[in-house]
Amino acid sequence: MTVAAGRHLSTRASSSPSPSPSRVSSGTDWSNVTGEEHFDVIVVGGGHAGCEAALAAARMGVQTLLLSINLDRIAWQPCNPAIGGPAKSQLVHEIDALGGEMGRIADSSYLQRRVLNRSKGPAVWALRAQTDKKEYSANMRQVVENTPNLFIREAMATELVVGPNDNIEGVRTYFGMVFRAPSVVLTTGTFMNGKIWVGRNAMPAGRAGEAPSLGLTEDLQRLGFETDRLKTGTPARVDRRTIDFSGLEEQRGDEDDRWFSFDPKAHVPREQMCCHLTRTTAATHQLVNENLHETPTYGGWVEAKGPRYCPSIEDKIVRFKDKESHQIFLEPEGRDTPETYVQGFSTGLPERLQLAMLRTLPGLEQVRMLRPAYAVEYDFLPAMQCLPSLQTRSIQGLFFSGQLNGTTGYEEAAAQGLLAGMNAALNAQSKKLLILPRESSYIGTLIDDLVTKDLREPYRMLTSRSEHRLLLRADNADARLTQLGWDAGLVTKDRWDMHQAKMARVDEEKARLGETRVGVDHPLALECAEVSKQGIKEATTLEVLLRRPHVHYKLLEEHGFGGVETLSDVEKERVEVDIKYSGFIARQQRQLDQSSSKHARELPNGIDYFAITTMCQESREKLSKFRPQNIGQASRIGGVSPADITSLLLHLSINQRRDDKKEKKSRRDVYREKMKEANASV
Repeated sequence: MTVAAGRHLSTRASSSPSPSPSRVSSGTDWSNVTGEEHFDVIVVGGGHAGCEAALAAARMGVQTLLLSINLDRIAWQPCNPAIGGPAKSQLVHEIDALGGEMGRIADSSYLQRRVLNRSKGPAVWALRAQTDKKEYSANMRQVVENTPNLFIREAMATELVVGPNDNIEGVRTYFGMVFRAPSVVLTTGTFMNGKIWVGRNAMPAGRAGEAPSLGLTEDLQRLGFETDRLKTGTPARVDRRTIDFSGLEEQRGDEDDRWFSFDPKAHVPREQMCCHLTRTTAATHQLVNENLHETPTYGGWVEAKGPRYCPSIEDKIVRFKDKESHQIFLEPEGRDTPETYVQGFSTGLPERLQLAMLRTLPGLEQVRMLRPAYAVEYDFLPAMQCLPSLQTRSIQGLFFSGQLNGTTGYEEAAAQGLLAGMNAALNAQSKKLLILPRESSYIGTLIDDLVTKDLREPYRMLTSRSEHRLLLRADNADARLTQLGWDAGLVTKDRWDMHQAKMARVDEEKARLGETRVGVDHPLALECAEVSKQGIKEATTLEVLLRRPHVHYKLLEEHGFGGVETLSDVEKERVEVDIKYSGFIARQQRQLDQSSSKHARELPNGIDYFAITTMCQESREKLSKFRPQNIGQASRIGGVSPADITSLLLHLSINQRRDDKKEKKSRRDVYREKMKEANASV
């Protein structure tokens, strides 16, 4: 499709040659100017979901337009400027493995990096990076502005253009422009009819200082979509120069290098900054308890639900009355700003009380507040209205992703945006859409939960949500998903070659460890027996030794069995994890294989669930509403019991046998007719 304007539509000239002054006369007829521009994919929203969606579509070769209310806030981090953490780290690694951008930007703009849950098993290890808020946004914008096939424009989409066959045809903006495309991805974040609250005072805003998106909610409702309201919040920002750090506990970054991206070219070593830890006091709790009536939630003038796993300080104090104190982290927002994020201290209290509450914290007795905390409520669309491809069930070519789907967190948004962008491009190319099975990735688990559960509170990814988390570790995301990214055109040739070389090195090292043996009296065997508290009775392989508790790859290296020098520390750790947990991994893989065959069984599109009288009424209603595509999805819908799934499988088997009989009878009838014709001809 042709594009009427250059890459940066708001600042650059038309891509076609501009008419010279001599050719533009007073008699020029401008009446045929339509105010329409044509693309293959349109992405509405320039947040984390929007950036990943637009980049994915453009990299797959289709002409893509990214619309944002404010181009200066592309990939902005309005809450905590941090990437990763438990389960979120796995999402970022998977985004990178597929060819997404979030991990690369985090690796070039971090202030501090730490691996969380290091004392636990590898399934829950989680890299977290505190990032420079302005640098992260600037780096992402630079990538967006310089990606071929990707065009950006500052505009507010207020209406969807839908064709006669319930297919998307484009969007209309607040100022009347029409952008046309066969695929549209909505990633509006907290902006649809957004309203921010500070105590009893409210103002329309998507986030502090930015106007909300108006009109789109009403248009979606007109098209038959269900909408609802959610709430989130962010704490105050304080002046770092007014904090007394002398009595606070330091939280330093890890010394060893850990990265989100599997591409070494994206890694930018830099000096790390220190975070600090303080705690709430009895004075903090007293102030909150005495002023609960001043907050939007406890005062009763905001009913929208907030995130369960990121509660406000008043929620913590009310829910956990037995706790005398709560941890509060002080985290820098950038290298060139004194602004400090007070993590764990979001509140809905009036601004006049916020500074007093901040000054009850040790180290903050003389602190100055730069920005007040606020709560924001916004419209969202329950994601059960989407298919696992994130295409909506009712309008072909329309995709939802990000906080619009009821999630919370930059990583959850980016993961959805990546898949929605890929599928928007595939739809524009009239190709089959991509679905990530639940068992394939955390992204697959996230989307499966969204489209099969009627979620009415902000959804956050947790490691406990995945039944197969030992198989879906952050370190093996490239082994699971890079092939898919390569096939889709998101992974570059250089990146693909590096990935294949890495996999070859890992496989070769595993083979070497499985073949190399040491005797029972070898110094390595003796030390392994000592540290593991398990004797060695015969010559054994390095692989068997590495399986022992407290025996690590570093011990092999100390005894001269470290393998090839080209093996990186990350690759060594990958080899060790695969070997040390091989028994658990194999068992989980067997469990997955056993359940996959049943769960993968597809359900007919036109199945009448109300006709299956052996199922309870609630199950029939839920299945009719969600229209799952397979048994696995059906089994995860709330209210559908295992007994109902058994009834469904029995119904399918009976129908299958009946259909088989009909087909056999039909084949016999055809055969008899042919024999009659043959006999007649003789």
